[in-house]
Amino acid sequence: MTRRRAAGWAFVLALGGLAVATPAQAAAPGLTISAPAAVALGSGSPGSTVVAQLGVVTVSTGGLLGASATWAASVSSTTFSTGGGSAPETIGVERVSYWSGPPTDTRGLALNACTPGQALAAQAETLDQTRTAFRCTGTSLLAGTSLSWNPTIAISLPDTAVAGSYTGTITHSVV
Repeated sequence: MTRRRAAGWAFVLALGGLAVATPAQAAAPGLTISAPAAVALGSGSPGSTVVAQLGVVTVSTGGLLGASATWAASVSSTTFSTGGGSAPETIGVERVSYWSGPPTDTRGLALNACTPGQALAAQAETLDQTRTAFRCTGTSLLAGTSLSWNPTIAISLPDTAVAGSYTGTITHSVV
């Protein structure tokens, strides 16, 4: 049986501001994932793009020196909506892009054991489907390992978006 550990953000986008909160977490045995509880992401107007870092995401493994440190973290999103959720009150997942970027911190992992899903900003992917955020393959050099990154999200606001507080969820999980 495979269990997943997830960390996600619920976004509130007021075409004047964007904020983030973290829902409950769950994971595969021996793995943990953590994410910030809240982040202010900025503001935007219809037709613009809001770009912000979500805050540090960390995957940790428990275990012994020389144990497997192999895992894959994925990311997904829901649509963002406000009001009644009509077409002008909805921002679809095809307008939400994700860039994992390089690791910001590693502990106990062999060099080049981990690769980002989107190493360069130009490789950012829309969250119209579940994407790989990071993948590690190797053996731990310490009793426990960890890898952190600070992903960037870009939300392209439709020209027809109405003013309001938009909510949605971006979830990271690890197996």
